[in-house]
Parts: sequence; C-alpha cells; structure tokens
Amino acid sequence: MKRLFALLAALAFALTTPGCAFAREAPLAQANLVPDASARQVLVMLRLPARHFRPDGSYGGNYMNDGGQAARRRVAAAIAADHGLRLRESWPMPAIGVDCFLMEEPGSAPIADVLVALAKDTRVVWAQALADYHGLASNDPLYPVQPAAQDWHLAALHRVSLGRNVTIAVIDSGVDTGHPDLAGQPGMRRNFVEDVPDALEKHGTAVAGIIGARSGNGIGMAGIAPGANIMALRACWESGGQAARCNSITLGKALNYALENSARIINLSLAGPPDRLLQALLDAALARGITVIGAADPARPDGGFPASYPGVIGVARSGDHHPVSAGILYAPGTDVPTCVPGARWGMVSGSSYAAAHVAGLAALLAELQPRANGAALRRALEASAVKPPTVPGTWPLTGTIDACAALARAADSCVCLCSPITSTANYPAPLFR
Repeated sequence: MKRLFALLAALAFALTTPGCAFAREAPLAQANLVPDASARQVLVMLRLPARHFRPDGSYGGNYMNDGGQAARRRVAAAIAADHGLRLRESWPMPAIGVDCFLMEEPGSAPIADVLVALAKDTRVVWAQALADYHGLASNDPLYPVQPAAQDWHLAALHRVSLGRNVTIAVIDSGVDTGHPDLAGQPGMRRNFVEDVPDALEKHGTAVAGIIGARSGNGIGMAGIAPGANIMALRACWESGGQAARCNSITLGKALNYALENSARIINLSLAGPPDRLLQALLDAALARGITVIGAADPARPDGGFPASYPGVIGVARSGDHHPVSAGILYAPGTDVPTCVPGARWGMVSGSSYAAAHVAGLAALLAELQPRANGAALRRALEASAVKPPTVPGTWPLTGTIDACAALARAADSCVCLCSPITSTANYPAPLFR
C-alpha cells in the first residue's frame, strides 16, 4: 500500500511541478547498436621526460607546451606511417609519464595484428585497443522519495558535515552547470570528448545532482555533499536516448586532469573492460591517496572495471541480487530524485547513482578527517557496512553502508539516532588515527 501511495504521489509531483520531468535511461544493450569508428582505433604510448624545473617565467608546471612535444609527435607520425596508421590526436599524461597518441587503422587489417606489430616497435612504451565504457542506469517504478533522506538520515549527516573544501571529480557525460539546484556547482567544467559536440546530458547531470545539489534552497532535492566542490569532467557522451558512452582516451584525459588538478575524490559511474591506460592512471590516483569510486555492473561476474580494480571502492545499488564477487558495497540507487538538464528533476535508478551516493558520503568523511587518505576513507566505509547473513544464490554482500556509523566514527560522536544500535560505544575505534 505504501508503494502505491508513493507512486501516486510521484505522478502528482510530475503533473503539478513546473519544469519537472522524469528522466528515463535507455537499456544498456542499446549502447552497442551505435556504429563507432573506435573499433578501428588504437592508443600508442610514448615516454615523457622526467619532470624538471626551469627557473624562468615560462614554466607552467605541465607538458602541454613542452619543447619535446613536437619531437614526440614527429616520432608518433613516423610510427603511424611505418604501421599504416593515421595519427588522429595526442594528449600528454604526466601523471603516469606518457604521451598518449590516438591512431586509426584506415583499412581492414585486424586490430590484433596491428597491436602485435606495435608491441615489437622499440619506440613504443605500450599500445592498446580503444575500449568502450557505459553508464549504469535502469528503469524501475518511480517513487517521490529521496532514499538517502530516510535510509541515511541525510539531515542529521548535514548537521555534522557538508563536504566543504573537498573536490570531487565527476568523470561522466556533460553536466548542466546552469541547473538551479546546482547553483555555483560545478566549480570547474571541462570537455574531453572531441568528436561529439559538447552538450548538457542526463547521466552526468543526475550524478552531479546526487552528489552536490544545493540543500536548503527551497527547490528540488539535497545532494549528499552540498558543500563539496564538483569538478565536472565530460569524458562520456549521450546520443539518441542511449546510455552514456565513453572510451579509453576520453576517460584517460579526464583522469589525468583530475590527478593534475588536486581532486580528492574521483567518481566513475561507468563500467567496461580492464584497460592498461586507465589502470595506470588509477594506480597513480590511489598512490596519491585519492579516493576512487566505481559503479558495479551486475551483468559482470566481478562487478566490472573499474569497480573490481584493487583499491577502487565498488558500489552497487541496495536491493540488487546478482552473482557478483565479494567486496562490493551497497548504497541507495533505486528511484532517486535528482537533477536533469533544463531546470528539471526526475527519478533515476542504477548503480551509477549508488556510486554517486558513496562519492558524496566520502566527501562528508573527508571534511571531518582532512588528513585521511583514500585507503583510510575506504576502510571507514567498509567498516560501516552492515553484514547480513549470506543467502545462497544471491549477491555475497560486503554490506549496505551505514552512513550514520561512518560519520560517527569520523566525528567521534553520535550523529543520528543515539540508540544502543547507533551509539558510538558499539562501534570499533575510529579508523583515522
């Protein structure tokens, strides 16, 4: 009965709220129906010189105008010519010490053979195929309830922390920076998708809204970390109502930018195959103490990449039951109200949005514990997870995150309802010492 009343309320909300529409995401299977030249493209890495300091006014702290870039491009052009490839673009990635060149096989030679030949070229650090990634969203019944407001006691959390002075890199599709519930957010927006026109898109805007929508402004909903600074990095694109798509080079550019611009938390609400370039960038992020959040793909036995990558916090939505390996955390991700482009709000579902909840929660913890590194924040989230009994044939849960418990440890005080269950006396000692 409660579900029926909620559904009726949702319909009333949709019909009576000006500018409001419910956002529906396309099934993931449709993403593979779009022809894409990326199937004929490869990434070729050349080594960057070690960082150095020039004591003059021209030093900018990056490689974008470094004197060796022209020389490396000439080497890349020679490599392309030797292997029958067409040089498309390049992007220095000083975070991992390589210059990444995108090349295209213009004919019909098998890409596997091209990669074997490139691997034997002594000028190449490594070469790889261009992998595709997609956002993780689904279409469930709509309810006008913000799950975190009830399940996570969001108002109580915000009395303790808003995520201030924490920068979260949202690597996703285009964020609507003019949305009224994202006033002043994001603090920075960059587009790394060169072949698709820049746009304001549903998936990225919804993820940004869940993380950082303004609270107490009398409109819309409240983000998990409304005080955080969102770095909106467009590495994915949406087309024809299909799921958001990304690839190795666009994600690599965005990850490198996040590393070079002091992101504290990186949210990756997407999934796809393991990728050497992205693994190297994730290793660099984790080594710097950055917290990395990834959305778990229920269609993949291990949750998919990057959710299953060591050090990444993999997140699935509460209530999902799939044969995914242990280590995945649960968070709200079903019928979540959030921002959609064009000054509208809508309901979204999927592990993409569960990951966004955890990115916001990590920012709340990071405000309370500014010296905690990514590993410490991850331990705090894992330690707060409720561990239900294992049910044969269902997801072997690490557990649903208890946001009140996580913040109680970080604040070393009671945060929500101070019952015997939530009292800090029943929690292990703080994990941030």
